[in-house]
Amino acid sequence: MSLRINSEAPNFTAETTQGTIDFHKWLGDSWGILFSHPKDFTPVCTTELGYMARLQPEFAKRNVKVIGLSVDPVTNHAAWARDIEETQGAAVNYPMIGDPELKVAKLYDMLPEDAGTTSEGRTAVTNATVRTVFVIGPDKKIKLMLVYPMSTGRNFDEILRVIDSMQLTARHQVATPVNWKSGEDVIIAPSVSDDQAKEKYPGGWKTVKPYLRVVAQPKD
Repeated sequence: MSLRINSEAPNFTAETTQGTIDFHKWLGDSWGILFSHPKDFTPVCTTELGYMARLQPEFAKRNVKVIGLSVDPVTNHAAWARDIEETQGAAVNYPMIGDPELKVAKLYDMLPEDAGTTSEGRTAVTNATVRTVFVIGPDKKIKLMLVYPMSTGRNFDEILRVIDSMQLTARHQVATPVNWKSGEDVIIAPSVSDDQAKEKYPGGWKTVKPYLRVVAQPKD
């Protein structure tokens, strides 16, 4: 199944380091980040899991739940978590999905159907495509997908920035420009007429082009 932005995030039941979950029920009314890993005890992923553990309170402030996935059994995750805390100085306090039968990896189109039904005997190289970040909205729709090579650590500060943008643009009829950070000017959506914009922004805005109108970030 091919997944795209605005596809429904496939639901599943799986074992995690914090017990069995039904993914959609676990998400509830929250946003979610599902980030996957090709194998336990891999160096780049070790740094990622540790950094996400440090950053997780920032996601929690934004009503975002974090969950990891690795193509290995949950029992392996527990041992890996000890290594992560020792080397990265942060304890993994979010659940990690065990996917020893490759079910979730296939469900999310990270491995082909002919990849088999077990993680046994598979290496990080054969699982290289299981390196994806999915951001999922409270409506259970996929809002963002990022796929990384194994040798490149993911930038979770960027994921936090994207969450800020998506939550802002979901609340207001605006878009965010290149390299935008929270607190900076935004763009009035083309769907908003000038007359509507006058009501929303009585203080005015800067018209760079008729289709490019810049205004201060709206306050909630």
